[in-house]
Amino acid sequence: MTRCAWAQGSDLMTTYHDTEWGRPAHDDGYLFELLLLEGAQAGLSWSTVLAKRENYRRALDGFDYTRIARYQQAKLDALREDAGIVRNRLKIVSTVKNAQAFLQVREEFGSFDAYLWQWVDGKPVVRHRRASEPLPASTELSDRLSKDLKRRGFTFVGTTIVYAYLQAVGVVDDHVKGCLAIAP
Repeated sequence: MTRCAWAQGSDLMTTYHDTEWGRPAHDDGYLFELLLLEGAQAGLSWSTVLAKRENYRRALDGFDYTRIARYQQAKLDALREDAGIVRNRLKIVSTVKNAQAFLQVREEFGSFDAYLWQWVDGKPVVRHRRASEPLPASTELSDRLSKDLKRRGFTFVGTTIVYAYLQAVGVVDDHVKGCLAIAP
């Protein structure tokens, strides 16, 4: 037994891999959290953002999408000064836009979970590759979902970010064959 190569660089990455990545998630709060973190990761390493996760949790009111959707300019300015998070102006503005869009999706579908999982008929896409096979940066599924999210007002949801998100929340299971995180 082994684990996916990307997860072997640090204890933080190993723990994330072994306890979260690729596990089907259905809690709207968690789905929102990962959506924001994946967007914050654009242009950075995942380990950088993962290391800031608790700072994000503190700064963004526990990833409470209802509260974030109501943030005003003063709160956005304060976030720009918070060294514990990625202080990119567009990424910070994106948190509010995405919270507002997230609430609209919840209103239309009853939950973000229902919206997300309907793209795969409620069942994870399993792609256990050999360790030597590279993972794609995007797929036809991430292309379609990215386009729909953008149409709904989400930002920082390009196809590569969306594919990483789908992997993170278990809609797509890309663990390598023989990975110890795969349930027997």
